Amino acid sequence: MNKIYRLNLINSMTGYKPANLIGTQSKEKNTNLAIISSVVHLGSNPPLLGFILRPAVVPRHTYSNIKETGFFTINHVHANFVDNAHYTSAKFDEQVSEFDSCEFSREYLDDFPAPFVKESKLKIGLNFLEEYEIGANKTIFVIGEIQSIYMPKEILKENGDVNLNAIHDVCISGLNNYHEVNQIGEFKYARPGKKPENLLKR
Repeated sequence: MNKIYRLNLINSMTGYKPANLIGTQSKEKNTNLAIISSVVHLGSNPPLLGFILRPAVVPRHTYSNIKETGFFTINHVHANFVDNAHYTSAKFDEQVSEFDSCEFSREYLDDFPAPFVKESKLKIGLNFLEEYEIGANKTIFVIGEIQSIYMPKEILKENGDVNLNAIHDVCISGLNNYHEVNQIGEFKYARPGKKPENLLKR
């Protein structure tokens, strides 16, 4: 296949992925912001999240900042700034902060060492725990432990679920297609012998 055709096909056929901005800062206080579509939940106790970075065969500012300082932030992307979020994927020089070039505001909360995105309504602060190189293609799986979470109280349901529709979260398909999300179902814990009812259709 043509390289670009293959790239688009394989990236889009897996379906929708979360859109997040990873915020980091170097020891020299240079800040970096990168759009990432591979954030995954790894466990709740301890609370772990992970994401994939491309091979470090060229400078990866997000990766080097995390390794230097041991901290990073995950910030949800919303529909009202999706264009600026995508712009962070451009290859800016290390001395150029995507916060400035892509019109985002740095936010430092409760002395956490890495910058949050002020415009994001759901922000997570993590410390770096582990990394694994994927042997097949040399990508790097980064694992962090959640230290802090910031969100409006009104989007948090009584059972702990987060109402992502209320903050107009977006998701990604492929490399550059962004989508709004609408919830179509909510179910109780499924058990054998009884098909669970969709609570949203009551």
